[in-house]
Amino acid sequence: MPILNISHISKSYGSYKAVDDVSFTVERGSVYGVLGPNGAGKTSTIRMIMNILLPDEGNITLFDTAMNDTLKNRIGYLPEERGLYPKMKVLDMLVFLGELHLMPREEASQKALEWLRRLGLEEQKDKKVEELSKGMQQKVQIIGSLLHDPELIILDEPFSGLDPVNTNLIKDIILELKVSGKAIMLSTHMMETAEKLCDRVMMINHGRVVLQGALQPILMDHGKSSIQVEYSGDASFVSGLPMVETADIYGNYLEVRLKEGSSRNDFIGHLLNNIEVHSFKTMQSSLNEIFITLAGEKPNE
Repeated sequence: MPILNISHISKSYGSYKAVDDVSFTVERGSVYGVLGPNGAGKTSTIRMIMNILLPDEGNITLFDTAMNDTLKNRIGYLPEERGLYPKMKVLDMLVFLGELHLMPREEASQKALEWLRRLGLEEQKDKKVEELSKGMQQKVQIIGSLLHDPELIILDEPFSGLDPVNTNLIKDIILELKVSGKAIMLSTHMMETAEKLCDRVMMINHGRVVLQGALQPILMDHGKSSIQVEYSGDASFVSGLPMVETADIYGNYLEVRLKEGSSRNDFIGHLLNNIEVHSFKTMQSSLNEIFITLAGEKPNE
């Protein structure tokens, strides 16, 4: 049974429909990606889940119960807008967040220290939040969303402000939480990251669902494979071949998409007869490319 069940929710601000008939479920032991550009409706959807906003239409259930404030203690929520008190010391800030989720003070302090060590922030525990870098503050906020050992974890743009090393660290933690049986909802416009983390995804644009389902079938069913070739010679003839849909040449590299139903072997034969091929590989479309095809715009626009 899903931990979180969203059924046909909609939300308007005046005449603007921010979320339009959105439905999905989040299961234990999985990462569900809510993907789309800024302003697509992702954050409004999360705010309805958290009972910050009420949907105009539709229903939200958590643990098979209508969402209420008591259930919030079973959720870890990293909001898009950061909510740390700049004058508080880091450890005090985390203990305070733990107590808000009904953790005993001693337990909150112990868990906070464990997480600070894990994220390389133990030496910062007595510093004020405002003295930390943006990336460090982001890690503190992430710790605050995990401290009380929630069953459902909702992360809204968790990689914002993180360098590549810390991005990989948080990715590893997300995957560990998944293996431990947590249900994780990841909202992001970073398609490449979602592709590495998510089991299921929903692409949303202008408040409407563009595509949703299990990740691998989406990549197989909606993606187009391309052929990448490293070569020597003149490859200008390739764009005129009857089986070629698109052909792009970058120096001595060629990227080609074949028309539906075309023979790859015939294409390879043309290459071998006309140029010297050094390497040849087939690449599957990424989530980013699929989104651009379906929505007609880049996800970070």
